[in-house]
Formats: sequence, structure tokens, C-alpha cells
Amino acid sequence: MEANILDNLEVVYQKPETLTDTPFHYCPGCGHGVAHRVIMEVVEELGIQDQTIGVAPVGCSVFAYHYMNVDMQEAAHGRASAAATGIKRVLPDKYVFSYQGDGDLAAIGTAETIHTVNRGENILMVFVNNAIYGMTGGQMAPTSLCGQVTSTSPYGREATQIGFPLKITELIAQLPGAYFVARHAVHTPNAVRKLKKALKSAFEYQKLNKGTCFIEIVSNCPSGWKMNPLDSQKWIEENMFPMYPLGDIKVPGKSTTPSTENN
Repeated sequence: MEANILDNLEVVYQKPETLTDTPFHYCPGCGHGVAHRVIMEVVEELGIQDQTIGVAPVGCSVFAYHYMNVDMQEAAHGRASAAATGIKRVLPDKYVFSYQGDGDLAAIGTAETIHTVNRGENILMVFVNNAIYGMTGGQMAPTSLCGQVTSTSPYGREATQIGFPLKITELIAQLPGAYFVARHAVHTPNAVRKLKKALKSAFEYQKLNKGTCFIEIVSNCPSGWKMNPLDSQKWIEENMFPMYPLGDIKVPGKSTTPSTENN
């Protein structure tokens, strides 16, 4: 009887084979799980699971290899793009991507990020920006907003003392080695669809050998921000998007600027 009932149900969503069976451990409301899922859906739909190699460094990103059912390589903090460069040069026919947080990519890994893109390494760099050091205690990151309260800026980030938030995506878009640069989010279904489209293009561009693809994912960190998941999503829309507007920043053959549409 139970089997007959299940047979009549419509399958709305099915976990891709490119994700392992390990349950996500991330904090409730965290965007990492959605980002993992979307990346691996693209890999499955393109049929490149056995040709894809991911590199994850230190931070919450370090757990990616528990969940992504592709070949994965762990890298030292900030060095994921350097490791991915070596892998791609040795195995040029593989699809290679790095998966990095803002404390990693835009702080300790700033040099690796800039020079990887400046050389036009033929990889995809996925940059998850939640404006904070999530794993290590909620410290201020290069992407933390002016006035944002963190464990190391209890009175809010002060630009005259600390500097302004680093818009690393706009910065690297100016480099000639950057082929495709975009910023998307995972806070709504529509935003996820746009991210998935950009990720698919980025993986396909690797076959052209034209340079680095870079996709920023604006996400949340409810635990680090000391908010519940719903409030953190509202905070993204009200505070993150004005500083980090969504959209395609550099598209092959086009001159584009970030969109004002953030849904």
C-alpha cells in the first residue's frame, strides 16, 4: 500500500548524483548549502562529473569536499587559486574550479587572486561573500560593511581606521585576464536561477581557453551576524546589495555593469 502511494507522487526535486549522501552540517539559513547544490547541479547537467576538479581552502569552504562528489583538492588558506592553477596546467582538459570565502580570497589570498586573474588562468573561481569570517569567530573581513558590527569591530567598521570594504569582484574585472565576471546571490529562487545560468556559462567558457571566470555569490552568515535566518536575508537585501549589486559585470563581447535587480 505504501509503495503504491509513493509511486503516485510527483518528483519535485531530486538530489544530483554530484552531491554525496553526507548531510550538510552548515548553520540553519547558511547559503553554502545552496551554493554547493547549484554548482553540482550544473556539473551533472553538463555531464562533466568525471572531468571536474574542485579546490577548497580553509574556512567554511573547507568542508566542500565532504559534499561535492567530484575530485577535490584541499589548499592552504588563501592558496586555492594557486593550487587550481597548477592542476589546470598539468591537466588542461579538466574543468577546474576553486570555492573560496571572502576572508580567504579577499584577505590572505588577495595576492593569489589578483595574479591568477591577471595571468588569465583558465579556471573558474567561485567567491562566497558573507562579509565576515564565518568559521573562526565572526571577525571583520575585507568585505565587511562600514558600520558593520563584528567580533573584532564591536562598534562597527570605521573606514578612517580600517579602510573601506573591498569590492574585489569589480577590481579583478578590470584585469585583462578576466574573461567572465559576475555577482549573484542565493537568497531567492529567482536569484538561484540566475546564479545557475552564470555558473553554466563559466564552466562552458573553460573550453574556449580565454581566461579566468569569476563568480561572486553574495550570501549570509546568520551565526556570525547574530541573526536568525529570516532577518539575515532581509539584512542582505537592505545592506549587502547596495554595496555589492548583483548582475553580470564583465561578459565576453559586451560592456556591462551590475544590475539593479536583486530578486
